[in-house]
Amino acid sequence: MEKSTEKYIGMLLDGRYEILELIGTGGMANVYKALCHRLNRYDAVKIMRDDTAADENFRKRFRDESKAVAMLSHPNIVSVYDVSHNDDIEYIVMELIDGINLKQYLKMKGALSSDEVLDFSIQIARALAHAHSKGIIHRDIKPQNVMLLKDGLIKVADFGIAALPTENEEFSNETVGSVHYIAPEQARGAAPDARSDVYSLGIVMYEMITGRLPYVGKSDVEVAVKHMNTDAIPPSEIVSDIPAELERVCLKAMSTDIADRYQTADELLSDLENYRNSLITAASNDSGVASSVIETEDYEEAVDRKKRKHEKRKNKSSISSGIIAVLIFIMIVLVFTIGYFMKDMFSNPEQIEVPDFVGRYYEDVINDSDYNEQYNFTVTFKADDEHESGIIIEQTPKEGVKKIISDKDTKIDVELVCSGEVVPEDNVKQAEVPDVTNKELSEAVATLKNSGFSYVVNEVSSQSITKGCVVNTSPAAGEEASTDTQIIITVSTGPQTVTTNVPKLIGLSKNAAIEKIEANNLSVGEITKVDSEYEEGTVIWQSIDSGETVEEHTTIDIQISRGNADGGA
Repeated sequence: MEKSTEKYIGMLLDGRYEILELIGTGGMANVYKALCHRLNRYDAVKIMRDDTAADENFRKRFRDESKAVAMLSHPNIVSVYDVSHNDDIEYIVMELIDGINLKQYLKMKGALSSDEVLDFSIQIARALAHAHSKGIIHRDIKPQNVMLLKDGLIKVADFGIAALPTENEEFSNETVGSVHYIAPEQARGAAPDARSDVYSLGIVMYEMITGRLPYVGKSDVEVAVKHMNTDAIPPSEIVSDIPAELERVCLKAMSTDIADRYQTADELLSDLENYRNSLITAASNDSGVASSVIETEDYEEAVDRKKRKHEKRKNKSSISSGIIAVLIFIMIVLVFTIGYFMKDMFSNPEQIEVPDFVGRYYEDVINDSDYNEQYNFTVTFKADDEHESGIIIEQTPKEGVKKIISDKDTKIDVELVCSGEVVPEDNVKQAEVPDVTNKELSEAVATLKNSGFSYVVNEVSSQSITKGCVVNTSPAAGEEASTDTQIIITVSTGPQTVTTNVPKLIGLSKNAAIEKIEANNLSVGEITKVDSEYEEGTVIWQSIDSGETVEEHTTIDIQISRGNADGGA
């Protein structure tokens, strides 16, 4: 654990929240378990990290988060109890969730049942509809930010990169959000809106339905391009029994063309709830038909039928039981004898044609009930840079080969060869992702390899992390992950050059000019007073003309009039 995170352990914030342990880390803040002494309740306290707190832009963004989440109150959103800002520390007190996130649940279960997909999707959509009604866009909907409680309740968490409506423009040029769930317009750098959250939920639905992501690639850029230009494989081609309406809703939500998408979370929620209501109605009708048949049956007819059965039993009883036994025995012998001698004369052995498995994900094939009841699969892996890891590249026997099925329990042996050095699921080990934040890339790579993980490198500009050092990882430090997980290491390329326009200062008072310079993230330079014919105390000159584009924090010098030479000041 880093010293910067250790220092809060045991601290009592505002005389109320006792920090007990670190339970999560993020790009802007760390999350701690804390005991509220006033209510004798365990809470989660999100404290801004020291390296980001040193930057005023990050502090402002953290405060914006505080304002945003404090506006939300909904059973499907993680509750915020308290917010505190001062010179030394900034933190948010939130509901402590007893559960796991949806990503962890998907890793355990794979593709979910259509009932679970529908239930979870409705709860997430309700959370988004509430947030959007307050003018708040989440901007980073992904399974890692969806918490699943033990009773099945869903809570959407981490509005950490949400923006208030008046502040969207400030971050409109940032590509915010996780690349596997990012909306096409976000990938292009445009400001996200409610439809962007809808798209991300559509991707989450797709992953719940199929057990896999719609777009993967060797780099974040490749994945982002696929979001912008590629249509995903329909879920029904991966999971054949997916209800058509659930697939339709999913594909509409994740439409690449924003105009074809649901325009609001309420629209998406309405379709999901209408579909669920139709299922309930259908189930109710089915049970109602069965009941009506029983209830409308004529009582007297039932009694007559019972009498007729009784008469038949009486007639049969007149035959000697010994004769019946002999006849039954003779019939059984005849049936088996004739069947044994004639089966080879007239039987046509059943044959089955081996399907084409090449090009499919091996996990989809070996877990498909349509196949695993008919085939014994043997899976081996070999290095292959031309195909995505886990794709079947060879099979024995080949497609189209016919195999004889001697009885219903016969299984055909099929050997699958897949790309990549993938460890079979039964042998996958779990390990905690080490914390490599702020470490140089070479050191981070060595640490991850020692823990058994592979990795890919992503780059991002950072105002606070030294160039060449790690900003964060995905999965995040401290999370449990299987050792076949490829860790995404995000490395700093150094501060991003941000530009702004120089405001018009001439004619303003000294104080007004200073405020305007600082409001545009520029620095106040030398201020001198000069004789002039203009009114005393007004700005008569600025070192850079208004309208010029300069880097933020550029110094602007100004001259202030002290009136004519006789006036002095």
